[in-house]
Amino acid sequence: MDSKIQRRIEEAVRRILESSDMDEMTESKIRALASKDLDLDLSKSPYKALVRKVVESFLQKRSEDQLQEEAEDASAAKEKEYDDDGDLIVCWLSSKRKVTIQDFRGKTLVSIREFYRKDGKDLPTAKGISLTEEQWSVFKNNVPAIEKAIKNMQSQIM
Repeated sequence: MDSKIQRRIEEAVRRILESSDMDEMTESKIRALASKDLDLDLSKSPYKALVRKVVESFLQKRSEDQLQEEAEDASAAKEKEYDDDGDLIVCWLSSKRKVTIQDFRGKTLVSIREFYRKDGKDLPTAKGISLTEEQWSVFKNNVPAIEKAIKNMQSQIM
């Protein structure tokens, strides 16, 4: 197939794809529209294969773009949240427990604590723990051992 014809087919098919409702469009319809646009019979085998390749490439790129866009939207939606004391809320473990990062007397602490609500404010209870960076690091490095111990206990129960 002539490279000039191939380029014209690719451009025509992409143009049709970009302006089409993908819920209504089929490869056969794309081929028919491109055939009419180019005044060329695209139902023949080498042309058919080229149209299929362009359509698949377009759909793959579109899918990747949508995934990227969704990831960006999720990232933007996950803006940093701070509590009433200005501490960064990393996550909520339940409706009453959250993990925060706080500065206490010049030290950074990871705080896992239970809270109660009073007068529209979340207030900390005595139930919880605050770990220094060093303690957090030791804990984090031992998570695999903790997970293994949990699995062992669960297998003994069953």
